[in-house]
This record gives sequence, C-alpha cells and structure tokens, in this order.
Amino acid sequence: MELLSSVSGSSVLSLTCLFLLSLHGWPGASAQTKENFQLQQPQAEVSVSLGQTLTLHCAVFELPVVGPVKWLKDLGGREELIYEQKGSFPRVTRAVNESSTNFTIHISDIQVKDAGTYYCVKFKKGDGQDERYASGRGTKVFVRASPAFMAASGPEYRVAPESSARFTCAAGGFFPRDISVKWLKNGVQVQAPQPQVTAGQANSSYNVSSTVEVLLHAADIRSQLTCEVKHSTLAAPLTRTFHLRDAVRVSPTVHVRADPASPVEVNETVNFTCYVEGFYPDVVTVTWLENGTEANVGKPPRPTETSQGTFELQSLLEVQATEEKNQSVFTCQVVHDSQSPVRSAATLRIAAPAAEWGPSNPSHADKDNLILIYIAVGVICAVLALLVVAILYLIRTKQSKGKSSPSVRLHEPEKSSGAATQEPDPNNLTYADLNFEKEKKSIRRIIEMSQQSEYACIQTSQAPATDDTLTYADLDMVHLSKAPKRPAPRPEEAGSEYASVQIQRK
Repeated sequence: MELLSSVSGSSVLSLTCLFLLSLHGWPGASAQTKENFQLQQPQAEVSVSLGQTLTLHCAVFELPVVGPVKWLKDLGGREELIYEQKGSFPRVTRAVNESSTNFTIHISDIQVKDAGTYYCVKFKKGDGQDERYASGRGTKVFVRASPAFMAASGPEYRVAPESSARFTCAAGGFFPRDISVKWLKNGVQVQAPQPQVTAGQANSSYNVSSTVEVLLHAADIRSQLTCEVKHSTLAAPLTRTFHLRDAVRVSPTVHVRADPASPVEVNETVNFTCYVEGFYPDVVTVTWLENGTEANVGKPPRPTETSQGTFELQSLLEVQATEEKNQSVFTCQVVHDSQSPVRSAATLRIAAPAAEWGPSNPSHADKDNLILIYIAVGVICAVLALLVVAILYLIRTKQSKGKSSPSVRLHEPEKSSGAATQEPDPNNLTYADLNFEKEKKSIRRIIEMSQQSEYACIQTSQAPATDDTLTYADLDMVHLSKAPKRPAPRPEEAGSEYASVQIQRK
C-alpha cells in the first residue's frame, strides 16, 4: 500500500498524534520492546514525487537507556546515515527540534537516488561506540519521477527510396513503471512493436526503449517522424522529432544536351549542358571528360532547391568544333554524396562541306565508309562474274551433250576472179540437203533436181547407236569431183542417211 505523507504544524500536534496512535494502535506500525521501551515507525511504504519533500515518522516512549536515535538507509549489505542529532545534514531536518520522543524528519528536494528503505534506530551509549538497541521495521520510499531523459535516433547511413529505415526512441529514470510510447509520421500513427521496459538501479526507476521500421520514399524529404511518450507524472506527453531528410538519399538523374545539335559546321561553338536533377542531399561533384580526359570548366555551379525539397543544377561546357574534335565524346560525370558516379555523354559530329568529302581530304569515318563500299562492289562483281562463267559452262555442256539436231558445216567454194566476171545463172544452184533421222524410218525421200544440178549422197551403213551420236557432214564444194549426170538416187534404206549437194556449173 502506498501512503503519501506530509507532516506540518507544531510539535504539540505531532506528539498528540503519536500518543493517540500508541493508545489505539496504528495499522502497519511495529515496535520492538525491551522492558517498557517502545519505538514506532508506522509507514510501510511512501511514494513521493521528484523534487518534493519526504516526511518519515518515528516516535519512542519510555527511555530507560541513554543513547541517540538515528535514521539509516539500507543500501543492500551496508547502511548509510541519513540523520542524527549531531552533525550537518543539509537536506534533512527534524519535525520537532529537541524532542525526546518525536524523531520525525523531513527530506527536501527528493531525487531518484533517494528511493530505498529507511530505518529509525535507537542506539545505546557504550564505552567505545554506540550499540544498536532497537529498530523500526523500515519504510520503503518510492520516488515518483517523470522520465529524466529522452532521445530519438535514426539509421547510421542514409538509405535509398523504397527502403526501410530503423528508428529508436528511449526514455529513462521514471517511476512508476507504467508508460506508453507512440510513433507518428506527419501526424499519422505508425504501427510499432510494444516498447521494452527495464528496471533501473534498485528498482527505484525504469527505462523504456521503442523501435520502429519505416518505409521511406523520395517524397519524405520534408516528412517528420515523432516519438511520443506518456507517463502518469507528466502533464503533457514528451516528444522527440526526427527529420526523415537525415535518413533518405535521393540519387540524381543526369543527361547531356548539345546546342546546336550535331552535326555542326567546322569552327562553330557548341554548348554541352549537363542537367543534374532531383537529388538530396545537395552534396554533389560534377566533372566533364573529353574522350576520358578531364576537361576544365572553371568554378562548379551551386545546386538550387526545388519545390519538392530536392536539388538540381546545370553545368555548361563550351567546345570549338574543330576537325580534330570530330567524333569526340564529352561525358558529364556526377558523384553524389560519396556514391558511385552517374554518367551521361554526347558525341560531337562535324558536317563538312561537300567539296571536302572528295578523295583528297576525306575524314576517318568517310575513308572507312568508302573502303566498305569498294569491298561490297568488288564482292558483287566477283559473284556476278562467277554466275556468268557458270551459265556459259552449263550452256556449252548442254550443247555438247544435249539432244540437239545434227550440225552441218558447208564450205562454199572459193570464188576465182574469172568466176566473178560471169553472170550468175539462176538455174545453176548448189545446195545441200542433209536429213538425219534419229530413228530408223522407211520413208522414201524424193529429191527434185534441176537439169543442171549435181548431187552427193552420203549413206551410213547402220543407224546411230544412241541418240547422243552426232552425224557430221563437212562438204567442201571446191574439192567435190564432178561426175556425169546420174539418175536420181533410189529411195534410201531405213538405216541410211543422205546429203544432197547441188553445184553450179562453170
């Protein structure tokens, strides 16, 4: 049972109360009697608020022995002197000075360390030192204390958006034990596990710790996380606020733009602009690289804050578009908050005049393109040539081995100078009638001849063995012997072939 005690008034009132209690009895009081001696310490438990005055009651009756009455505090195995009649005790005073029976004391400005068990003890004066004669049963003092400290902490390192961060809220030095902890993000409660409450020194105070994990977003740069602690000793909750901008890191987006856009004319000034946007915090370093080599751009620009709480900046690099810089790559490298670099690049391309694209002064890229064109044209020509050769070869092979009609080559007689002077006779005709059949046929062939015609007949003994066999007649009219007029040839046999030649007469 907790009893709040505060004694004030005259010593007469105190003595009267003590005598009444001794006559009628005080619940919870105890006494140790030796002969007719009585010592009463009626308070079993006392609770007092921090900074207030604590009153501890003690009364003695029938003093058969000589010796002082002292107040002692149990420190767990040893005792601490709180008050005696002689000596100096700045925070402790007697309720009734010089009283031989009332030994009630007041302890001012109570601190948490004052919590513990106090004893009123009667000592008997001895030869060398005082001896303990009688003692009360003790009063257990609790100090009602508000949390003596409170702190909030966040993650050691910044986290990227859409990642969880852990926050801890702690308070200590409070009594009694009952306490509550609530987390609020921008005024809205966040679900958190039950807080952990642990006992302090000698169970006279308690400590509390609460941890919560919060999912952070890029928009949380201006958000707040609040820890709220409520205790019975507090008129209003204790709060600690953590700014989420100290826990989140938003990486920048980087892109490079050239003005004017490529391709550009020779000796034209090109402005490469690096846009670094949407980053937090504002710790950023921008470096320009030309084909991997750092380029000097002077004093770096300062970031500016946006309406969302993030930062942005623009870095400018001016380049003279010379022929040597054609196809050069300009890279913007951004290092944000000691993280890995973020890069963006643009290529400078020069549009040379039409006259400069000739064979006398081509660029490296043009030379490569011309070489590729020449190679492609050469390959196409080679393929076409091979196709032509193949086609000719196939035609020749087909002509030599295909099923074609027999060929006849006739040589006209050489014309002498004398013959050239003669008038041509329309009745003098020279002709060759070659008819070779592929199959044996009993067909009679009638050859009409004029009166002034001669003929030659070629007859084979048997028909060709195969269809691929060619019959060839080469008749030279100059060396053909003339013979007397002969009757028309008789019909050929089935296995014969003939050629009829008519020669002009001179």
